[in-house]
Amino acid sequence: MAVVDRSPLPETCAVTAAPALWVGYGHAVYLGPSLRLNPHSTAVYCLAVGVDAPLILRVDGSADLTLRSVLVPPRTRHQIVATGERMLFCYFDPGSSRAGGCLERMAAAEGGFGSGHRAEAELIGLCGGPVLDAGDILDAASGPVHGPVDERIGGVIRTIRAQPGAPVTAAEFARDAHLSTPYFLRLFATETGTSFRRYRLWARMLHVATAVSKGSDLTRAAVDAGFASPSHFSDAFHRMFGLTATTLMSGGAAIVVEGGS
Repeated sequence: MAVVDRSPLPETCAVTAAPALWVGYGHAVYLGPSLRLNPHSTAVYCLAVGVDAPLILRVDGSADLTLRSVLVPPRTRHQIVATGERMLFCYFDPGSSRAGGCLERMAAAEGGFGSGHRAEAELIGLCGGPVLDAGDILDAASGPVHGPVDERIGGVIRTIRAQPGAPVTAAEFARDAHLSTPYFLRLFATETGTSFRRYRLWARMLHVATAVSKGSDLTRAAVDAGFASPSHFSDAFHRMFGLTATTLMSGGAAIVVEGGS
């Protein structure tokens, strides 16, 4: 697995010949082979698009559905079967503005699944050029998003990004900002689109990928990022994306890390 440090994520990257996973704060984009995953569930929303041909959605107790795009909700066991060579997967943290924007762009919904993304043709077109802009894909999938405007939360975010493994609690951040803990947590969720705990998890994921890209040992990178062990990191990665880091590595995928705000 090649790990590439890019700053920021919306930068265009001429790496579409090989599979790649772009990872940012609260979102990720994968373009490449389907990886032939077994039935699974993830902790995040997943927009799946058949780039070259329709996909088949399989859910226990339901007939197979042939679609070009589907939005899979979190914690829902399913299987995506590709009928073409390449797949696009966009992952969004639950409760984020990107997840909400993607939900609004689905033409139909049934059984918790959304089908027929209204920008389906645009998303497919964005995957077809010699260079790919993951930021453009995210914006087409969910609409543009804006960063936090409350400087107190902005300061917390900068601290988390700089030191994701630091054992600073939400209560300590709240105290430093002269806020009650419940109000701080509500304000953080409003400003970032996700919970304090989930944001810190994404920050730790990015820290590991960035450290490895600079030559760090995975074990040391995982511990420095705040994971209890490499297996803890591996389990968290699997829950988030529905596959292990080893599976991704075996496919030769590059990981492109969001470095900007």
